[in-house]
Amino acid sequence: MMISFFESSFEFQKKLHQQLFAWIPFSFGDVLYVSAGIFCLYCLIGCFKKKSRNSSFISLLLFINVFYFTYQVFWGMLYFQTPIIKKLPSQEEPTLNKAKAMALRYLEKCKTTRQLVREDHNGVFIISDLSSVQKEILSKQQKLPGYISEKKSLQISSFKPSLFKNVMSFTGILGYYNPFTGESQYNSELPSSFIPFTLAHESSHQLGFAREQEANFAGYLIGIDSQNVELKYSTEYFTLKSLLNFIVDHDPEFVKSVLDDYSGKMKKDRFYEKNFILKHQGWLDDFFGFTNNLFLKTNQQDGSVTYSYFIDLLLNYEK
Repeated sequence: MMISFFESSFEFQKKLHQQLFAWIPFSFGDVLYVSAGIFCLYCLIGCFKKKSRNSSFISLLLFINVFYFTYQVFWGMLYFQTPIIKKLPSQEEPTLNKAKAMALRYLEKCKTTRQLVREDHNGVFIISDLSSVQKEILSKQQKLPGYISEKKSLQISSFKPSLFKNVMSFTGILGYYNPFTGESQYNSELPSSFIPFTLAHESSHQLGFAREQEANFAGYLIGIDSQNVELKYSTEYFTLKSLLNFIVDHDPEFVKSVLDDYSGKMKKDRFYEKNFILKHQGWLDDFFGFTNNLFLKTNQQDGSVTYSYFIDLLLNYEK
């Protein structure tokens, strides 16, 4: 009963927030985060000064409590929604053989769709019209299966390139949703193969899917049958990589054979992705990976490196 109340209040809140902040050409939520960080730093410095120690400590404590309470009301309680897996007719454990068969299917899908997208002078996939991708995502939000989601799509474009894109490239974070403004931020420096599905994923958070792997699944439903080939390819490619990540611990030779069977165009995309990741690896990547895992686990999730729930949803849905 209580969770239903928070789901209903989120529907009102997301409409209000997107109407208030979507028209702003930059990420207003990022400005709020920077302002909050400056305020906390100011209070921390005040805690070391004798004259302002007590007032600064009280101000900091009050701010953190209000921030956390607001976050829980706006977003945190949605982690307790009924899991999507319980809404599917079939609820079987994913098997390795089924995952392998699906991986081979998606390899062929990727090969076909990859032929239809644009490339740069190095033969790497590039997005020709990002606004068309965003419009397609909003359109496909309205066509999610009713037994999986009755969440309302507002058809308001609130996708924003993050102001922290340079830092994000070194953290492994592709995008994030700001529950205080209803904006979906993404790292505009990412390889093009990442961006369309990242937008579909973050748009799923905007709809009200809080769990990361359920946002992946909703993003999959949004992109997999899209008429926009850039969104379709990015979604198929994400699905294939997720299946291979699920399989690799059990059968690395199978994964190697699939990678070897990538088309020449797909191999160029993969090589570009690997170079981007290697170029930006470092202690920040390790630190944010660790802290993100802690965050997910404290919000009823298994951690950022767990692919099994998405694969579970995928296999049961396709069955």
